[in-house]
Amino acid sequence: MLRSLTRLTSPTLFNTLRIRAFATAESGKEVLVERLDGERKGITVISLNRPQAKNSFSRSLVEAFEGVIEELEQDNGSRCVILRSSSPGIFCAGADLKERKTMTPDEASAFVTSLRELLMALEQLPMPSIAALDGHALGGGLEMALACDMRTAADNTKMGLVETRLAIIPGAGGTQRLPRILSPALAKELIFTSRVLNGKEAKDFGIVNHVVPQNESGDAAYQKALEIAEEILPNGPVGVRMAKLAIDKGIQVDLNTGYSIEEICYSQVIPTKDRLEGLQAFAEKRKPVYKGE
Repeated sequence: MLRSLTRLTSPTLFNTLRIRAFATAESGKEVLVERLDGERKGITVISLNRPQAKNSFSRSLVEAFEGVIEELEQDNGSRCVILRSSSPGIFCAGADLKERKTMTPDEASAFVTSLRELLMALEQLPMPSIAALDGHALGGGLEMALACDMRTAADNTKMGLVETRLAIIPGAGGTQRLPRILSPALAKELIFTSRVLNGKEAKDFGIVNHVVPQNESGDAAYQKALEIAEEILPNGPVGVRMAKLAIDKGIQVDLNTGYSIEEICYSQVIPTKDRLEGLQAFAEKRKPVYKGE
């Protein structure tokens, strides 16, 4: 664990990637990527764009999303990622059940494995991620949101791990992430009952960080996610990434090993130019200008 962690903590220089949409010929533009500019430079917005199927996970959507994640893994210019839907009223309805009906048992198993690996890659992105739930997030849709670091939700959003209604279980990480976010007992209650929660109920349980009243344009959760991302932007990007890594890896181990992980991550920020810039800016009573170096 500690040896592999050291390899993960090597910071690199920023690079800039242009706005683009990732898609295969079969999928069309099912996953859109926009890199914001101006005062919001450093925020990358991923939008699910399969409205005809309520953004449900098909083979083509998973393949398109994999391309996005592969790019982001190497994109040090992105300081925060927001995951949202381009379709009002829906975040993600989970698996594409029409496509699933055409799969053999082996094909269905392989597909769930690919989806699980996709959400693991989303979870392991080096920069913070925020899921903005302005619409329903059911089954795999909620599993995807749980793979993000933070979640915002509109008050009229419906969400739940409803797989047991179909005589299956959450298979893309839901049985593992939800108990870690809540508690085993609460996760069991929600999964065993296939209960669907609204935004306020999800906040009360601790599934989402913030719940906000939905606005006329239907993007209140996205606007709240932007607020959080804007708070992250001024901070040292290497420090933010190392903090995420320390938390994510440390929570999986005993406390003493966690301290060692924290020490390794801290050692990565010591030689950075950004750390010196922070000290200099403090001495000069000005805002620091961090470059991720």
